[in-house]
Amino acid sequence: MATVDPMTGADLTTIAIAGRDDIDAAVRAARRAFDDPAWGAVGPEQRSRVLHQIADVIEANTDELATLDSLEMGGPLTLTHGMVTHTVEVYRHYAGWPTRIYGATAPSAPGQLQYTKRSPLGVVAAIAAWNGPLVQMAYKIAPALATGNTVVAKPSEQTSLSLLRLAGLIREHTDLPDGVLNVVTGPGRSTGEALITHPDVNKISFTGSTAVGRHVLASTARDVKRVTLELGGKSPFIVFEDADLEAAAFSAALGFCAGSGQGCVAGTRVLVQESIREEFTSLLAENIAGFPLGDPFDPQAVMGPLASRGHYEKVTGYLDLARQAGGKIIGDTREESDDLFVGPTLVTGLDNTSRVAREEIFGPIAVLLPFQDVEEAVRIANDTIYGLAATVFTKDLSRAHTMADRLQAGTVWVNTVNQMSSGPLPFGGFKQSGIGREHGTEVLDAYTETKAVVVNL
Repeated sequence: MATVDPMTGADLTTIAIAGRDDIDAAVRAARRAFDDPAWGAVGPEQRSRVLHQIADVIEANTDELATLDSLEMGGPLTLTHGMVTHTVEVYRHYAGWPTRIYGATAPSAPGQLQYTKRSPLGVVAAIAAWNGPLVQMAYKIAPALATGNTVVAKPSEQTSLSLLRLAGLIREHTDLPDGVLNVVTGPGRSTGEALITHPDVNKISFTGSTAVGRHVLASTARDVKRVTLELGGKSPFIVFEDADLEAAAFSAALGFCAGSGQGCVAGTRVLVQESIREEFTSLLAENIAGFPLGDPFDPQAVMGPLASRGHYEKVTGYLDLARQAGGKIIGDTREESDDLFVGPTLVTGLDNTSRVAREEIFGPIAVLLPFQDVEEAVRIANDTIYGLAATVFTKDLSRAHTMADRLQAGTVWVNTVNQMSSGPLPFGGFKQSGIGREHGTEVLDAYTETKAVVVNL
């Protein structure tokens, strides 16, 4: 199948569509590698060394890998370069894990020793979305390898080139044994379906839409597979009257426009205290007007095109819905052309019951929602099926901690935005934004089983 440059609409190249036989071969390769002492019996220091090698090879090829991502997803090179740099940090973080995976001794009766140990799950299916190909895969592959599992990874069919290239680099320049990491490509409806339903896959780690996540979860029931789901969001960005409004306006614009709004944590519901609504709206409008659109390889471009024609039609359809509902549109710089650019757009005059406020658009469109006080801000912010992230801008330390406590979100940023952890902090969502956590100490539970051992002495 073709992979397409969203900037020009031209085919970049073709990638293979893995069928069921290919998926079976990949899973069997991963199973053999898991059972092989060359991986299964190596010490933690060797696993650490391999993860450091992967980090080194990514760092040495940052420019090439970032270029591939910009070509396929349309993100500015500055953005994709930052994502690849972050990917290096993720692998280096997890390189420290193998030597720190401890069990525990339990209170025991006289003459007995009782303890726990952690064992790897087996074969992990890692499936990522198109809006962060390498970094999303790093969130899955790095902890899976650190804990001794093997992996079959399926990138999005829209952005497969960087992971394919990385797999080749890993094979050429690291000591990772054959079969430990396998990459398969193709559409989710066929290739992905064959992978998630394969009976010899022990765990699925999936990043993507909530709708597909529900299907992935349902598919695990037959074989009781372990699952981690990082799904959609409709994150609130809350600005109180005492906030640094200049900083808040810039951060709010960045929060829903970075990556052309194609991010699960995007702050697409901008909640503003009524007393500062007019002033803040003006500041936000000024900021989004200053975000230039352009070719991903133009160093001045902040936003590139959307990822595909189908996605462009979906995103722009929400602007039509907003107008039909009586919303006022600020921005929307589209011109009559065949390109896939959508400029930063703010919708006012609607409430939290509108479709543009409730549904994940995955484009640079935010709805502005006024509130009177803390209670109303919390009510509006939590009135959603999602709960991935939230942002609060205030100078009141007590209010900041109160909001962080009451917001139903897996991550709360205070006076900053979209700051992703390379590993120390857990990442995941409440409600329909997902199940489980990537990163943090919680990641151990995602990729290991705890075994209890009782020994009579």
